[in-house]
Amino acid sequence: MTSIPQVPTARTAEPLEASAWNTSPYPALVVDGQGTVRLHNDAAKALIPRLRRGRPLSEAGIDWLDQGHRRRAAGPGDDAPPSGTIGDRDFAAHPSDHTDGTVIWWLVDDTDHRLARQALRTERQRSAFLGEASNALLSSLNLERCMDVTAELAAQHLADAALVITPRTGKRYPVVTCLRDGQPHSAIRLEDPEEVPGLAEALQGFPPVPSRWIDPASAPAWLEPEGFGPIGSIVVTPLPGHGVPAGALVLLRRNASGAFSSEEEVFARIFAARAGAAMSAARLYAEQSSLAHTLMQDLMPPVLRRVAGVEFAGGYRPSKNNERVGGDFYDVHPAADETEASLAVLGDVCGKGLEAAVLTGKIRNTLHALLPLADDHQRMINLLNGALLSSHHTRFASLVLVSTLRKAGSVHLTVTSAGHPAPLVVRNDGTVEPVPSRGTVVGVLPNAAATTSRTALAPGEFCLLYTDGITEARGGPLGDEMFGETRLTEALSHCAGMPAEAVVEHVQMLASQWTGDRAHDDMAVMTIAAPRSHHLSAVDGHTRGRFTA
Repeated sequence: MTSIPQVPTARTAEPLEASAWNTSPYPALVVDGQGTVRLHNDAAKALIPRLRRGRPLSEAGIDWLDQGHRRRAAGPGDDAPPSGTIGDRDFAAHPSDHTDGTVIWWLVDDTDHRLARQALRTERQRSAFLGEASNALLSSLNLERCMDVTAELAAQHLADAALVITPRTGKRYPVVTCLRDGQPHSAIRLEDPEEVPGLAEALQGFPPVPSRWIDPASAPAWLEPEGFGPIGSIVVTPLPGHGVPAGALVLLRRNASGAFSSEEEVFARIFAARAGAAMSAARLYAEQSSLAHTLMQDLMPPVLRRVAGVEFAGGYRPSKNNERVGGDFYDVHPAADETEASLAVLGDVCGKGLEAAVLTGKIRNTLHALLPLADDHQRMINLLNGALLSSHHTRFASLVLVSTLRKAGSVHLTVTSAGHPAPLVVRNDGTVEPVPSRGTVVGVLPNAAATTSRTALAPGEFCLLYTDGITEARGGPLGDEMFGETRLTEALSHCAGMPAEAVVEHVQMLASQWTGDRAHDDMAVMTIAAPRSHHLSAVDGHTRGRFTA
């Protein structure tokens, strides 16, 4: 790269020897105040063939230099040296004033400096674009959104139009097309990628084909966006993903825009690498979300309803607001017919979060497999205890089994507790009675002892099953007091005659108000109610009324 010589900055300069003048590596010429060329060296003559001694500088054909000399002769002004082109090179003219009023103009080739500045400016712009692209691409884990952003950014900054094509779904390929200054459009197309050189390979993750190998005239009609016009140049590059290709990026330019340069193709691959990584992450997230959603369905508490003439209602609140499952669970297993008892289960696994939820899933599946033994609660608990002891889990669980059977308007309950808080029966007069059933937790000792109790619910009465997350919820005025069984019993005494769902909502509301925004355990509540036997319609005889005893 040519360096700029040190030129005099004073208003005077010493006379130059002829030999030094002619052998100077820089073109130089002397121009007087009237704009006449008085002297020039051999390098200046070789650079500017029309340069003549004794003739005006304007006749040399270098307008920018002539104008710069006129401005300097007119008086002090801008100190920046004039610059312009001579042939295919860029020059800067550095002046040196002589004592006789003439000006010596040293012409320094500035082409390399200009190219370096231009390259630096281009790299800065590209770096800024890549930063903008990364922020836009990583702002969403939605695959369709990532495809739209990729096509839009590519069309705006890299080409006149862009297509993002992902691996086919069945026999069709998802395609997003975007024109510069336009909006992306999505479509599912049944096209053959073999029609575009390099596209089938790019979709498989192979290196791109140079754009000069792709004849735009042979491009299929489906590749040309509507209203785009004749294609002048095409770039096809893969969108590399995490282990598997994320798709392919196709860049299009019109004839007037010129062909893609090799540097532009390389930069397109750099952008495609970032876009492919973002799309691959979005696809992986979608797959994992779908898998998690499928698995979560078996861990989520079911929606309870009336079964064999018995009302059931349940509510669950995990320990953390951003979680959907935890260590508490409940289920209702309907009997084959209404003459047999249905089985309701509510339990609490030691721990919180997903690890506890995995064990609840195992317990629920085990109990489901043991339904043929539902008449023998003790045997079910023993078999469940053995299954937990033989597993790799080190957690234990408490639970309560309740068999329900409706007879002549009343609901008969058979209750067996395995280390769980006793269910509470609320009578029509507001009396709250605990069901006397005790036992040991399952998953700890070789034998799980439990006692079974029986009771009955008259029409309008209900039985509440709950986990210790309700009674051990800490909060209140001082923030560290447990809600406790006494408050729960007092609250239930005012719920006599309420529907099962209303009781669940009321208990959950009280527990939530008590804890506020403090940390708490998982909370599960289930209500088993005997429906009222008589139904009164509204005045018109058609609308829904209410039950009475």
